[in-house]
Amino acid sequence: MLTPSRSLYFENSAGRVWEEPASYIRLEYRAGTREVAQFRALLTHTAQALSRRKWSKILVDQREMAPYNPVEQDWMTNEWLPRTVRENGYRFGAILVAHNVFARLATNQFIMASRELPHTYRTFEIEAEAVTWLTEQR
Repeated sequence: MLTPSRSLYFENSAGRVWEEPASYIRLEYRAGTREVAQFRALLTHTAQALSRRKWSKILVDQREMAPYNPVEQDWMTNEWLPRTVRENGYRFGAILVAHNVFARLATNQFIMASRELPHTYRTFEIEAEAVTWLTEQR
């Protein structure tokens, strides 16, 4: 019997968006600096993938990610996340934390700034634990 495999939904220089057979989106950031347009396109396609599948969960792989810059941080916090929660049904995010300590700090700031939304983030070092938690969420 064949095991269902993930399918690539979108890819650019900032990262990849995968549709996982366990009913969640996987967002993988690439290493290095990002262009703002590429970053916004990556996250916009992530939100569109949630809507397309009518899913509510994202596994965010930040392990190789560079820190968010202030423009990215502001756009994610004040525009992308509220809209994605409100319009695309985003409810649960499992984050595989970055190796870069400054990227971790930027992510923590983002999580703290989004506490008012009907959305839950958890951070993980181990991918299997992140996937288990994410797939258990209803």
